[in-house]
Order: sequence, then C-alpha cells, then structure tokens
Amino acid sequence: MKELTEEQALAKAAALCSGAEKCTSQIREKLSSWGMDEEKSERIITYLKQEKYIDERRYCRAYSNDKMRYNHWGRIKIRQALRMQALAQEDIEQGLEALDQNEYEKILKETIDRKAKTLRETDGYTLKQKLLRHAYSHGFEPELIFRLVDIAEE
Repeated sequence: MKELTEEQALAKAAALCSGAEKCTSQIREKLSSWGMDEEKSERIITYLKQEKYIDERRYCRAYSNDKMRYNHWGRIKIRQALRMQALAQEDIEQGLEALDQNEYEKILKETIDRKAKTLRETDGYTLKQKLLRHAYSHGFEPELIFRLVDIAEE
C-alpha cells in the first residue's frame, strides 16, 4: 500500500469522522495504520478536534445510547468499554447521565423477562439468582436489578 501524505490522511480521517462518531484513540489507531508518525497524527487530531470532527463528549453520549438501545448494555458495561478507549472520566459520566432512565429501566425489564422465559426453574431462589446474574452480566447496576427482579417475580 502506498503511504499517504499528511493532507490525504487528514481528508480520509475527516471523512471517517463525518460518517460516524469517532474518538481520539480510534483515529490515532487509523492514522498509525496509514503510516502517520506521532507528530503528524497529533497535528491531524488537533485539527479534527478544532473543527469538531472529533468531540469526545458527543462520542460518549452516542456510544452510551447505542450500546444501551442496540446491545442492551447497562451503565457498568458501557462505562468500562469507554474507559478502555482512554476517554476522560467526566465525558464518560456525562454520556451515561444523558441516558433516558425510563428507557434504561424498560430495556433492563425486557432483558430480565426475555431470560425468565428461557428458564425452566421451579425453585424461586434459583430462578432469581439466574436472573440477577444474567442482568449483571449485561452491566446493569445491582440495586436496579434487585428492584426489577422483585417486581418481575410478583
């Protein structure tokens, strides 16, 4: 593959950011794969941030929303995934706070109900433990899980 010039890499990165929300670490990785050294990468990333192609706060909101809606992830799992992308804690928390609480609880309830339909447990205690573990594995908060599992049992 022919090595890209800095201008070509900038254009390609801007097009990438225009198509979908991207964070700095994702763009840095792409630039590296295109043969950009650290100095050029930093110049490109600085430009992309100044021109609002990259906005980490906006990325955290979009990522959190998508993972909740489409992957049925809870805040714990989303937070961990965002931390792995080296994003600022403040941006991560703002992205998580932007989630609609009613929709969040509805998704958790649907996750619990869907799992409950697949279980053939007759023992209430064992059933509850399996539902709790399943919801927790999706990254939902224990307090919320306990509350909604108790409601589902009634």
